[in-house]
Amino acid sequence: MNKRIILTAAFFGALAVMLGAFGAHALKKLIDSYALDIWQKGVEYQFYHTFALLYLSTFARYKNKLISLAFLFFVAGIILFSGSLYLLALKDVYTSSIASFVGPITPLGGLCFILGWICLFLAALKDK
Repeated sequence: MNKRIILTAAFFGALAVMLGAFGAHALKKLIDSYALDIWQKGVEYQFYHTFALLYLSTFARYKNKLISLAFLFFVAGIILFSGSLYLLALKDVYTSSIASFVGPITPLGGLCFILGWICLFLAALKDK
C-alpha cells in the first residue's frame, strides 16, 4: 500500500508540474485569463492533494481501511475535480458543449476531496 501511494503521488506530482508549465507557457496564447485561472486552480488542487497522498504514505504501514479510503477519495478527487477544471478551461479551444457535461463533475471531485480529508481525520483519531 505504501509503495502504491508514493508511486501515485509521484505520478500526480510530475503531472501537476507539467500541466502547470503547459498552462503558464503554451495556453497563454490559446485561452483567456479567466480560463487560465481555472486551469491554474486545477493545478493548485492537484498539488495540494499530491502532498496529501504523500502524507498518507506515513500511515500506510498500518492496515487501516480509512487510509485506503482516503487514498481512493484523493485520487478520485484529483481526477474528477482537477481533470474537470482542465477540460473546462479548454472548452473554448475544443467545443463549448463540454462545459455542460464536465461542469457537474467538478463538485463531485470536491466531495471526494472532503471525504478523503474526513477519512484521514478519522484514521488519525483512531491511531494510537
